[in-house]
Amino acid sequence: MSDRIYQLQDEIAKLIERYSGQDGVHSTLIPSVFFIRHSNVTGPKNGVYKPSLCFIVQGAKEVLLAQERFRYDPVNYLVSSVDLPVTSQVVEASYDVPYLALNLVFTPSQILEVLNDTEIRGRKKDSEKRGMFVSTIELSMLDAVLRLARLLDNPKDIPVLAPLITKEIIYRVLQGQHGSTLEQIAIEGSSAYGIREVIEQITNNYDRSYRIEELAEIANMSVASLHRHFKEVTAMSPIQFQKQLRLQEARRLLLSESADAAEVAFRVGYESPSQFSREYSRMFGSPPREDVKRLRAQYDQKVNS
Repeated sequence: MSDRIYQLQDEIAKLIERYSGQDGVHSTLIPSVFFIRHSNVTGPKNGVYKPSLCFIVQGAKEVLLAQERFRYDPVNYLVSSVDLPVTSQVVEASYDVPYLALNLVFTPSQILEVLNDTEIRGRKKDSEKRGMFVSTIELSMLDAVLRLARLLDNPKDIPVLAPLITKEIIYRVLQGQHGSTLEQIAIEGSSAYGIREVIEQITNNYDRSYRIEELAEIANMSVASLHRHFKEVTAMSPIQFQKQLRLQEARRLLLSESADAAEVAFRVGYESPSQFSREYSRMFGSPPREDVKRLRAQYDQKVNS
């Protein structure tokens, strides 16, 4: 990387430290911008990545989507173009050099606005690939990210300038190597657009039971096409996708409430507590009760250390 890129990343790092100050995910005065800080490597964490861009300025992270691993660091940035259930882990961080990152959330309508204002549109409608990708950071992109972060020092400028700079960042992504992936989720009529609608349906109603024919109708595809395109975008089948959402929500409920495993199983859409326990163990490595006990012990140890 060039010296100029290092300089920009150093300034972004200082802004993140100033506006976060401690480990965790921190919202900012810009609603779509979040700062992330970790002073230690972390264990695997399950969650759903919203459509967003993540720029690391210190440290490194790995994200597992189904069986695919994405690693990114200050040399590159990660894009999630649709909601995706993943397992993530900070793999490089220390007290002296903490993991520092900026996350920018976006919407399909913002992508469409950029496409309508430029001549980028026009690539093949069925050229969609995986809904997550890593691209090499460029000076023009990082310059825009820094200008966005700097707005926190002048809050009165945020309402006018933050949307413009966000638009510029999306424009840079669309111009890049994987731009067509981002483009297709916003263009009505593309297969990726149909898959995005199915993803939104499942994500918003993960506890419902769906017939595959119903999902195919939402995507305006045949059942065979739905399976093929859904796996191309998410690296998993619709059933596997829904299962991950259900189990992640179940784990969250078990940790935050005093409900028992059987009750939580029904709440997230399982009809059989025994099936829930088997699939929970398969995903998280131990049955619900043991897993939650272990996680709470880890949390207590961290708080008291």
